Amino acid sequence: MDERAETSTPPIAAARPRHSLGEFVGRLAKIEGAAIALVLILLLVLFMFTAPRAFTGYRIYMSFLATVPPPMIIALGLTLVATAGEMDLSFPSIVAFSSYVFSALYQNYELTWLAFAAALLTGSVLGFANGLIVTQLGIPSLIATLATLFLWGGLVTVVSNGVSVAIPEIVNETIHTIFVGRIGVFPVQILWAFGMVVLIWFILHRHRFGEAILFIGDNPRVARVVGIATNLEKVKLFTLMGVLSAFAGVLLTMETNTYFSSQGMGYLLIVIASVFIGGTSIFGGSGMVIGTMIGALIVAIIEAGLVASGIRGFWTQFFIGVVFIVSVTMNTAIADPDKVPLLKRLRSRARN
Repeated sequence: MDERAETSTPPIAAARPRHSLGEFVGRLAKIEGAAIALVLILLLVLFMFTAPRAFTGYRIYMSFLATVPPPMIIALGLTLVATAGEMDLSFPSIVAFSSYVFSALYQNYELTWLAFAAALLTGSVLGFANGLIVTQLGIPSLIATLATLFLWGGLVTVVSNGVSVAIPEIVNETIHTIFVGRIGVFPVQILWAFGMVVLIWFILHRHRFGEAILFIGDNPRVARVVGIATNLEKVKLFTLMGVLSAFAGVLLTMETNTYFSSQGMGYLLIVIASVFIGGTSIFGGSGMVIGTMIGALIVAIIEAGLVASGIRGFWTQFFIGVVFIVSVTMNTAIADPDKVPLLKRLRSRARN
């Protein structure tokens, strides 16, 4: 009998792979919005300690869900624009213009659904005009839409004579119940916002239009080589941004029952912060729809949390700026640590 057979030890069972904390974090980071969701959770825990009366009850959360849909919906549109490597700063004026069209048609002619359709049409026309200015005149979108921010804003002020339009009777209409009503204490408008999140996510990740946007944002020359009509896609993109801005404006008008000429201007920095806090690349080619949704919630929670914690209102912008820097740095570090010079140096020292 072979002695080697007698003395040989049975084969050791294959050891189960051990997953390190770094691997777990890496897998978690691949889930869209996971990193920024952690920031949201930390903020909620913080405010539960600093303002327990407000943040351990349900009322403040219902307030969030009632006020955050308009800027969230606009931010979703801006996410697509930024993914294509473009920018749109004109949306506050489109919000105001569409709100005026809706309010004026309802007040003067008692139109509801036709007023709603006219408001969306107004947003699409203004967005279409933005797209033509960018693609046909060759003006960078940042400059072009900054110009139309003043252009559309000045035009609606002239048309409306700068006066507010109150429509308190809108609360009795079916359209009000459908878009900004309540299911118990739960605001309906957040369901529309979440529906838009799903729609925009599918457009970006499961539709040819979204694929074209990603190609354009990554490399416009390559996009043209593969047969993408970049100018046409950009016009469609700005038109969609106009429609979403108009829809947000109508929601805001029905919630407040009032139009005023500066309506929407307060959303400018909030919307931009929501998009880039959420992880969308400022260089284009990468968009985070879920991150934008969470970013909009973070901005709303910071504003309310600071007030509930007894901190003066002017600190709001300071803390939003801090969260902005931390979130963008964290998202960049997760995507490509070498793009953060400090992390690159630390990793280099650790290797040495």
